[in-house]
Amino acid sequence: MVEALITYEGGLRCIAVHGPSQSTIQTDAPTDNMGKGERFSPTDLVGTALAACIATTMGIVAGRLDVDLTGLTARVRKHMTAGPPRRIARLEVEITVPLPADHGHRARLEAAAQGCPVRRSLHPEVEVAETFLWNG
Repeated sequence: MVEALITYEGGLRCIAVHGPSQSTIQTDAPTDNMGKGERFSPTDLVGTALAACIATTMGIVAGRLDVDLTGLTARVRKHMTAGPPRRIARLEVEITVPLPADHGHRARLEAAAQGCPVRRSLHPEVEVAETFLWNG
């Protein structure tokens, strides 16, 4: 179990403190929802969590396979619904892998990405689309 403490500071801004490390992040409401958009929004963090989880899970599997993924990137694009209820409709994740497309562990690494814990935790109505770019 991991605990975080979130404090609402007013002005649609929150500060979250990660219990184990005491590291902090701030959030703002996005500009299209009455906020300043000066920080990640809570829904931005969902997309960011997905992309980071994909990279981390691929890194775990790569470590077991003795494969170096240093330099892997994951770009996420979040799309919200057009009408109520406001929610995340689609997350597009573009993963650039610093290995050749014919790498022998490609299938295992892509499967790891698609089975990451954040993706498994998302509601089925949230569409997730991954694109893998192998460019080693």
